[in-house]
Amino acid sequence: MDTNGMMEKEEIYSKVLRAGRRTYFFDVRATKAGDYYLTVTESKKFTNDDGSFHYKKHKIYIYKEDFSEFNSILAEMTDYIIAEKGDEVISERHQKDFKKEYNTDVSETKKAETTETTESIESRFTDIDFDDI
Repeated sequence: MDTNGMMEKEEIYSKVLRAGRRTYFFDVRATKAGDYYLTVTESKKFTNDDGSFHYKKHKIYIYKEDFSEFNSILAEMTDYIIAEKGDEVISERHQKDFKKEYNTDVSETKKAETTETTESIESRFTDIDFDDI
């Protein structure tokens, strides 16, 4: 049962695409009248600060009367992206083996900022020997 208390529609045929922390589910389902439609679900895994995790899901429904146009536009858009930017993924964040290294980067940045601040403050003062007063 889903959260509305209704039975999920029967799954007729399913495929799964795992893509890094995202998973796509393609499910053929049946209407009450016995016709078929497609659901595409994106599920993203998120890690909480305590190490536990949760998923966020987004689902779209595509009905037979929209298949032709949907397919045409999807092909056009994907072809455009490949033609303009190629197959290579530019953002390393979307690589399957991407590891967050921001903690190291942040600490290095903070260290550099602290050094710069200390050096700029020190450059504003001259050494004074109190014996000279």
